[in-house]
Amino acid sequence: MQGFALNDIFKIGIGPSSSHTMGPMHAAQHFLSKIDSRARHIPLKVQVTLHGSLAATGDGHGTPGAVTAGLMGYHYETVTLPDIEAAWAKSVSRGYLTTLTGSSIQFNGSTDLLRDMTPLSGHPNGMTFIAWENTTEVARAQYFSVGGGMVEDEQGVTLSTTANTLDPAPFPYKTMAELIALCDREQLTIAELQARNEHLCLRSADRDPIATKLWDVMSDCIERGLACEGELPGGLKVKRRAATLWQRLLNNSQGDKAPANAAQRAMVYAMAVNEENAAGGRLVTAPTNGAAGIVPAVLRAHLDEHKLNNAGVDRHVSTFLRTATAIGGLFKMNASISGAEVGCQGEVGAAASMAAAGLTAAMGGSPKQIENAAEIAVEHCLGLTCDPIGGLVQVPCIERNGMGAVKAIAASDLALAGDGQFMVSLDQVIETVRETGRDMDSRYKETARGGLAIHGLKIPVTTVEC
Repeated sequence: MQGFALNDIFKIGIGPSSSHTMGPMHAAQHFLSKIDSRARHIPLKVQVTLHGSLAATGDGHGTPGAVTAGLMGYHYETVTLPDIEAAWAKSVSRGYLTTLTGSSIQFNGSTDLLRDMTPLSGHPNGMTFIAWENTTEVARAQYFSVGGGMVEDEQGVTLSTTANTLDPAPFPYKTMAELIALCDREQLTIAELQARNEHLCLRSADRDPIATKLWDVMSDCIERGLACEGELPGGLKVKRRAATLWQRLLNNSQGDKAPANAAQRAMVYAMAVNEENAAGGRLVTAPTNGAAGIVPAVLRAHLDEHKLNNAGVDRHVSTFLRTATAIGGLFKMNASISGAEVGCQGEVGAAASMAAAGLTAAMGGSPKQIENAAEIAVEHCLGLTCDPIGGLVQVPCIERNGMGAVKAIAASDLALAGDGQFMVSLDQVIETVRETGRDMDSRYKETARGGLAIHGLKIPVTTVEC
């Protein structure tokens, strides 16, 4: 389909990074599928080289363990942190892996996982996998983790994440202008048209099962983040703050009224999600892990404001997430959602844009008001760098999600107060994201070689401890 499906933009996965954890795990799993049948008869030796940003900050993002787990056949939707830890420990201590299908692969993470700081031409997040039978090379493949857990092969073909292949979309589009024109022509909302492109009619469907499943995972992640205290892994000694902030809001609330205002709650919800992400918890890319807190936070804050029955919650969740999917797809098609490619404007900026659009849709805004909200949110994230201290998705990432959620709500408020007329289109701002990312120095694009990464605490890139 032209555009992206709901579970392309929103994927259930594991922290701390969609591009540096989930993507490499998927690539490794895909490479395993190419050699698995041969490895059942004779052990193959595998060597993996991380290129560019993956080499620069992969250790802090858990890439080594993710690659190792992928070579064993684990998938990011179901793998657990203990699975990853055990895979890495076996690799280092034994020098070989036994896959989930029983094959044997010679792979020692200490010696067979190499790092090349020079990026490949296809994308800053490149990987090369090679397999040998004795001294004869039997398989070689290059992959690129292009953001949000999406992986492309060296021909630029996106690796499938589902066994289901949809028929061509009935309403293909490449720009926001085309999307709005289709909505006007078909008399459909953006969410309805996005669903039609997945061959689902929201007007006749009792429920949107994919959206509901995604929201369940998002909501669980928020709850865990609001309840968990302590220190995040990785060596920075960053303390979780969401639980303390949440209790402070609850203590200041009166009666059964939701504590504080929507923006304050959303800020805490977003931080809760990204603290869980930093700890390697289960979450949903939205559209990436580094920016995963913004969409669920704004959606949760919106649901707080309305007393809805279960059917009403499902309807608002579907409208919100499918509208956000359409906006996220435009960023993916016409710019990037990869911090290693365009900086954090493609992660937090895109997420704030998606959340603002989803909120405006859930509040009954028109397609033009939705575009206006999405444009305002990302416009004020232009030029945002990706400069994680220590190569970890913690500082400034966690607070940046909280601020992104506040921006999204403010953008929606501004758009809903207007009449749908505005000076700058979303298409123009997305093109600006692309151009700004192209011109941005690589030091500020998830390499931990510039910005706060070197001036904040003046510490080197570190390895996740858990």
